[in-house]
Amino acid sequence: LMELVESGGGSVQAGGSLRLSCEASEYSYCMAWFRQGPGKEREAVATINIGRGNRGGITYYDDSVKGRFTISQDNAKRMMYLQMNGLKPDDSAMYYCASRRTYCSGLHDGDSYNFWGQGTQVTVSS
Repeated sequence: LMELVESGGGSVQAGGSLRLSCEASEYSYCMAWFRQGPGKEREAVATINIGRGNRGGITYYDDSVKGRFTISQDNAKRMMYLQMNGLKPDDSAMYYCASRRTYCSGLHDGDSYNFWGQGTQVTVSS
């Protein structure tokens, strides 16, 4: 059974930074960060492919976070990270870690992911 556990959320002022972490109990082909803000639908933030093949390490980002967020992973430790810089109030949301058994070719809909963490809260004040 795959288990995903997020950490690193917190409160920060606009322009600040946070680094989120996700620890996985099993390996996967693609991992992703999603978020859901107050009154908003869940949206994909970034994805990263994992493996030795041509897709290994390839990442995808939502336009709203390009240039500010960086997704990365340490496969040996089964860890995934989201470095968030230049945070804005609109980034405030519950952030979720997700994984799937196939490679990603984009962000993909949440229904395509097999496993989910419980989330970590990010609050950005102005």
